[in-house]
Order: sequence, then C-alpha cells, then structure tokens
Amino acid sequence: MGYTAAGYADGGSCKFHFPDGNASVARLLVRSLNPQAVPGTSAEDVATARIDYTKLDRPDHTIRIRLGSLAVSLGSRKPAALLDAVEVVYSRMDRLYTSRARHCVLACWNMMIPYLCPQLPERQKEALHYLVKVPLVYSNVALTNWRAFHALGVSAIHCPGSYHSSVRLNPVTDIGSYRAPRSPDEPILVRMVRTPCRPGLPERDQHRTGRAELLATGFVTFEEKIRDQLGRMLGPAGFDPARDITAITVNRWPHGYAYEYNPLFDPDWRNGEAPHEVGRTRFGPIAIANSDAAAAAYTDAAIDQAHRAVEELLTG
Repeated sequence: MGYTAAGYADGGSCKFHFPDGNASVARLLVRSLNPQAVPGTSAEDVATARIDYTKLDRPDHTIRIRLGSLAVSLGSRKPAALLDAVEVVYSRMDRLYTSRARHCVLACWNMMIPYLCPQLPERQKEALHYLVKVPLVYSNVALTNWRAFHALGVSAIHCPGSYHSSVRLNPVTDIGSYRAPRSPDEPILVRMVRTPCRPGLPERDQHRTGRAELLATGFVTFEEKIRDQLGRMLGPAGFDPARDITAITVNRWPHGYAYEYNPLFDPDWRNGEAPHEVGRTRFGPIAIANSDAAAAAYTDAAIDQAHRAVEELLTG
C-alpha cells in the first residue's frame, strides 16, 4: 500500500515510502529473480527503472513470471498424505491452462483459498473464511500547486467524520534520479484515505458493509466529495478546486488490508489456535503465505510469511 518496514539498526526510519509505493518492492524482488528484466543494481535506481516485460516469461529461463494469469483451482484427487504433485488450473487470454508442480505456495487472499482448493479440511476452511478483508480507498488528487497547504502551514490534515478521513501531501522522497517537489508552486499529489464501514456492527460485518458500499458507489460521487472537501478545507487559503485540481484517481480496494484481530470483537485464542494460524497450515505440497497468514496488513508481514511457507516446503 505504499509504506514498508525498515530496520533501526542502521539508523533508518520505521517507515519508508517509495515514490511508486510498494511497486518498487516488487521490482526489487523481480530483479533478484531475473536481473535481465529489471535494469540497475540498487534500491536507489529501481524506482525509475523500465522493466523489459518480454524477459519475464521465457522458456529458456529457470524462473518464469507469468502475468495476466488468474488461478481458478488447484489440488489433486489424492488425499493430502498421498499428494506427490499439485495441479493448478489458471485462466489467461480467455483460455484455461493446467500446470503441474511438486510444490506450490498460495500467496493469494487467504479467504479465497477454500474456493480454490476445496480438498482442505473443513476446520481449516472455516478458519480461512474468518479472515474478512478490510475495505480501503486511496484517492490521489493531482494539484497544480500546494500553495494553500503552505499558507496554512500543514502537510497533513486528519478529518474524522468527513468522507475522506485524512488528507496528506505526497511524502518528500529523493531516491536515485527521482526528486520530489520542493516549491509550493510545483505540482504535487495529495493522498486522501477513506475506510468505508457501518458503525455499530461487529467489525467483520462493518467490513462487509463497507465493501458493498464501494461496489455501489460511482466515480462521480467520489469526485464530488473530493472537490467539496478540499474546497472547504483549503478554500480560506486561496484554493480553488475548479482551478487547482488537474486529475483524480480513486484506488478502491474492496478487499484491501489483511484482517487484524480486535479485542472488542474477537476471542482470545490459545497459541496456535487463531484463525490465521489454523488457516495457514500446510496441506501436503501446498504451503500458504500472504499477509493474511500473519493477521497483519503490512509488507514485512507478507515477506515473513513467504519465508515461512518456503521453509515449510524445503524442510518437509
């Protein structure tokens, strides 16, 4: 979602923001797997690197990355104890393909795994269904300048009760050849955050209700709300939505963040009995990853779970 964990040992911050969000993390992972596809040698140059997509999926490469492919089922007709291979069916370019492998890591939304692999034990499927994703909206607004923010002396505004609950100038990040805006006269991006929900319901039901709202809300509504909110907040400092907004993109994730337990609504499970722990149990040659498997919605959790899943297959 844009922020990644960083270590303290070298004096770094607990947060770091690449200009393109977590896309740079994915670029770095792809570069380590296939250096020919992503030019450069460091984190500093990856943000502006241009990927050669023709080199991601080549028959002569040991590691192949196939984009635009949606898995629709996997498993085998054998019981888990006898599984010696995994059969994956996926859709690509309006056709279905089948691939077989000795092992598989499922790093998708964990809540979808029972539908992809119905062979799982009922207890494990029930645990995976418990993890209801958190809906989330990041609206990015391109401004011709940020003089109004400068005049007010603010870079971020928290506004509980408004349609978007926070408004923030894009963080200043200089990395490699990329340079962030410095002058208030320069164009900039503003990020506005909305987490749709229905107060008064249990948390997981709030997420479901928020998801339904996102699916039913058109872009016109978002645009009207954004222009109205920014106009009321920044208007006294000279901001004019009609003049100063050049573009709006609404990134809506009905299934955004991994579910994180809330003591107001969730039981206090014994160690190893929480739904995310039961749900990520290895099933024969199939290991399960994703931040859902940690019940934590951040990049470091996803990386830790990927490492655990691979270790399970290697040691098994």
